[in-house]
Amino acid sequence: MSSSLHRVCLFAALWGITMHVANAAQAPRQPIHTSEQFTFVANGALAEVFPLFGADRERVWAPGWNPRFVWPMNPADREGMVFEVPHHGKRTATWVNTVFDQAAGRVQYVYVLPEVVSTVITLNLQAVRGGTQVIVRYERTSLSAEADTVVKAMAEQDRAAGPEWGSQINAYLAGVHRAQGAP
Repeated sequence: MSSSLHRVCLFAALWGITMHVANAAQAPRQPIHTSEQFTFVANGALAEVFPLFGADRERVWAPGWNPRFVWPMNPADREGMVFEVPHHGKRTATWVNTVFDQAAGRVQYVYVLPEVVSTVITLNLQAVRGGTQVIVRYERTSLSAEADTVVKAMAEQDRAAGPEWGSQINAYLAGVHRAQGAP
């Protein structure tokens, strides 16, 4: 092979490698997506427990939960409600309730924390002997490479949240039942 042909082939090969690396660098990143689920039993009937998963009623059992309602302005737990929640004092997440269906035992929220995460929270409630089974699923997607580790940490917290949720809601229900004179 002549030296000029060899240089052309070498140049073409180097150009191809350079273009491959450049295209790989421009390829869209694969965001982190997590899906975690936990289950607990709330010690109350479905009709008593279901409303406690509305954004307004959750205030009675979840310490520190204090959403600011955008719509409706007067807090009301209903499908389509929109509210904001501060996140570590730095950003505000906007939440939308997409499902609030007591007959189906289903509640769903979607929230976005700009440049960090989008989250879908789905709750399925079902009457069981002695209470209400609550299945909670968190699906999170990172919105930036910088947020990937944050989203992974959130997923670990989601995975472990069942006992805390169960303890908090059952402590609230026990107080209500005592106040009503229930054994």
